[in-house]
Amino acid sequence: MSENETRSSNDMTMTKLAKLDGKVALVTGGSRGMGAATALRLAEDGADVVVTYLGSAERAEEIAQKITAMGRRGWAVRADSADPQEVRNVVAAVAERFGRLDILVNNAGVGAVGPIEDVALEDVDRVLEVNVRAPYLFAQAAVAHLGEGGRIITIGSCLANRVAFAGATLYAASKAATVGLTKGLARELGPRGITVNVIHPGPIDTDMNPADGPGADFQRGLTALGEFGSAADVAATVAHLAGEDGRYITGAEIAVDGGVVA
Repeated sequence: MSENETRSSNDMTMTKLAKLDGKVALVTGGSRGMGAATALRLAEDGADVVVTYLGSAERAEEIAQKITAMGRRGWAVRADSADPQEVRNVVAAVAERFGRLDILVNNAGVGAVGPIEDVALEDVDRVLEVNVRAPYLFAQAAVAHLGEGGRIITIGSCLANRVAFAGATLYAASKAATVGLTKGLARELGPRGITVNVIHPGPIDTDMNPADGPGADFQRGLTALGEFGSAADVAATVAHLAGEDGRYITGAEIAVDGGVVA
């Protein structure tokens, strides 16, 4: 490789790493799966990243350590998204420790699948608390710290727009609510220069929904591409929206689903 080619390659690498340089991101449910991939990708692009977790302390600490190894500041914080006070406390702690908050990724989520008559009231409450109320409360707390160029990105689901099988009513309803949240906040926060978007993943290969697990062939058959996506696919879309390249995208539903809703 010539000297000019080497310089060009180094410049490209620095540009990639500088995309989010100086930014602070909070990723809820960032200890595994799409949340972990997103946290690591934002750190690769230059951000300091805080991840929340509930029951996976060791995994969350590993993610924080990997972020630190990249030369960024990483922090793992235990927080139950179903607890309004813990939601507020986390946002306040991030702002106090890092002095700012620029990017909120509402990734934490839970599901309860089954016939409607079999779904317990406590499951209804938990799903709505984590999937609907928590993103609202995280955003509500975050707007006190988000300035011009701030980003709110919520992880929805392809089921928000196409419920292709029975038994997913509660989960689908909770993810459909993220659309209203996104569009309302986009309109409300646009004048402040803050963008708000929702990403709808389809079948994504994670430990909670492995590409070789039960029902995987059925899910694969729902896609136009005939395959599962990866957590990195979702993380790449988050990173695009979080950076300057995503500055003119707001109030949008972006499908990362292999064509489930095609």
